[in-house]
Amino acid sequence: MTPFYAGKKDLMVYLDGQGKAHEVKSVEDWKKRRAHILANMQEVMGKKPDEGKRVPLDVQEVEEVEFPTFTRKKITFAVEQDDRVPAYLFIPKGLKGKVPAMLCLHQTTKIGKGEPAGVGGLPNLHYAEELAGRGYVTLAPDYPNFGDYQIDVYARGYVSATMKGIWNHMRAVDLLQSLPEVDGARIGCIGHSLGGHNSLYVATFDERIQVVVTSCGFNSFSKYYGGDLTGWSHKGYMPRIAEVYGKDPAKMPFDFTEILGAMAPRSVFINAPLKDGNFLSGVDDCVEAARPVYALLKALDRLVIVQPDCEHDFPPEVREEAYRFVDGILKK
Repeated sequence: MTPFYAGKKDLMVYLDGQGKAHEVKSVEDWKKRRAHILANMQEVMGKKPDEGKRVPLDVQEVEEVEFPTFTRKKITFAVEQDDRVPAYLFIPKGLKGKVPAMLCLHQTTKIGKGEPAGVGGLPNLHYAEELAGRGYVTLAPDYPNFGDYQIDVYARGYVSATMKGIWNHMRAVDLLQSLPEVDGARIGCIGHSLGGHNSLYVATFDERIQVVVTSCGFNSFSKYYGGDLTGWSHKGYMPRIAEVYGKDPAKMPFDFTEILGAMAPRSVFINAPLKDGNFLSGVDDCVEAARPVYALLKALDRLVIVQPDCEHDFPPEVREEAYRFVDGILKK
């Protein structure tokens, strides 16, 4: 039985098998708390699939379009038995040796992957295309029931679309690592809104991801619309938040304070606009909770937050700063 932590802002504590609290004084102590965080996330999201669910990727190309500095391919790839995810794959031209790659996750938009790929949607969210122009191999997949990807995740045994997304995105990392152009040790993830929290989710479970850019993606549950978690509890996310935990932040087994801490010592760039209607406050709570963990792991400089004076957006100057941050990690 995984311990329940009432104080999710204090990450420098772990509970033993008898529920007794101990101060986190070492990396080994932190590993105990981190394991509890991942276990408690799975209480809400459902268990992460085991390795037996992996099938050959069987990448199939649907179309290919040439641009001056990159090739854009529309593909599908197998994530589990009888389940193929559509995606856009960008390969820069003129590569010399293996290069870093970025997994690019879309916001809540009907066209899904098409927005980060630059084939529609908001220009400020065309980051898969922009990063390809900077020399990254990029992959933009559809989240369940967006773009070209229609699926009943619950009929397939999942208890949340969130965990299905995590599994699909881990398979997307498998795909990136399989490409001859990609250095599999230099992979990052970027996303806005829906993609902002999905970037953190997949990176929490998949430590192959070295850097995350999360834009307008989260705050502490207690400050999400005054603690009303209805928006997190529909079938596109985690129904157990309503069914088991009554949409009550105090009953939730995990919070984003813990997810951000669980990312340490890997690099995280946070775009948290001051006028974001979805995540208006509570991002600072998460950052402050995570800082002691980053300090313990001697990685304080790897946790960065910018707070532009705008609404739920990813403006050009912030994207440029985020890209430079990623360059500093993956292009060293």
